[in-house]
Amino acid sequence: MIIKNASVYTEDGRFLSKDIWIEKDYFVDCEEKVSDKTVVDGTGCYAIPGLTDIHFHGCVGHDFCDGTREAIDAMAAYEASVGVTNIVPATMTLGEDTLLEICKTAKAYREEGLKEKRARLCGINMEGPFVAASKKGAQNGAYIKTPDLEMFDKLNEASGFMVKLIAIAPEVEGAMEFIEKRHDEVVISLAHTATDFDTAVRAFERGANHVTHLYNAMNPYTHRAPGLVGAAVDTQKVEVELICDGVHIHPAAVRTTFKMFGDERIILISDSMMATGLEDGNYSLGGQAVKVVGNLATLQDGTIAGSATNLMDCLRTAVLKMGIPLESAVKCATVNPAKSVGIYDRYGSIAPQKKANVVLLKKEDLSLKQVILEGQLL
Repeated sequence: MIIKNASVYTEDGRFLSKDIWIEKDYFVDCEEKVSDKTVVDGTGCYAIPGLTDIHFHGCVGHDFCDGTREAIDAMAAYEASVGVTNIVPATMTLGEDTLLEICKTAKAYREEGLKEKRARLCGINMEGPFVAASKKGAQNGAYIKTPDLEMFDKLNEASGFMVKLIAIAPEVEGAMEFIEKRHDEVVISLAHTATDFDTAVRAFERGANHVTHLYNAMNPYTHRAPGLVGAAVDTQKVEVELICDGVHIHPAAVRTTFKMFGDERIILISDSMMATGLEDGNYSLGGQAVKVVGNLATLQDGTIAGSATNLMDCLRTAVLKMGIPLESAVKCATVNPAKSVGIYDRYGSIAPQKKANVVLLKKEDLSLKQVILEGQLL
């Protein structure tokens, strides 16, 4: 396959007019290596890598915590259809036995191999149960636990060592020991926490290097108490997740965040729940009732409960409504998440020897024209 006439997002973060060459399911470096010379016309389009969502819970009526292959498959089909070609779905704060079954199911699903027209399952984001009750947000407080090395190891092994990220509140008992002993095995993300600045800095010094949905479920940044936000800005190795659905964070705060962190350290996520891709109504998240109206998903007490927006729509919102440069938004939804979970050698950019995941977006409004998943037109 050859994609012609598109403005292609390159590994140095620019758009260039060039051809894209695909042989079977990989990008190649010249037309001579392409056996099927079918041409896809990208006139009037941007060509960007397939997106990677490292933090979402569900979509189209299904949740990762359903613990079924059918749920994962439906989610993977929907995500691929909107241009999200790699997924790392998130668990919630649930009982150990429930989490164990979720992990076993994910392992079994991945071992079945990539299915046609499905995003690739690249790992698990374990959001809970090692969080702070005071900042639980939409997590179920009944199942919150202090960090438990043995429990984590059991779950990770059951998943086939697919856990790529784990959420930790650094101020709770056992958190620092957990960070020190497991930071070489999994990305440790500070999350659902009331931590102060100094405690967050100590956690980063011990090996944490990620922040879950910045600004949400944590103390706000102030000039006398900069908290987790300030500690993350000060620590250059730290990357932060950002939900650009137009609900979780004000557009001005999003622009300020890009100025503080730069596009090297921001990862766009959707944090989507099962209502994404469906109409308004009553749904659930982690076993708790959720009402969805437009982009807003809330628990009965009004707490925001994930988003009802997929990652591609978050990218569009960041660019078209929040004033983030397209080049930066694409980087934060493709390159950065792939690097974060250790798959950038295979995904996240349009480059020879990487899997051929491409999304064509119309230049006038960033609407979807075509998804190419591992060399196949969807």
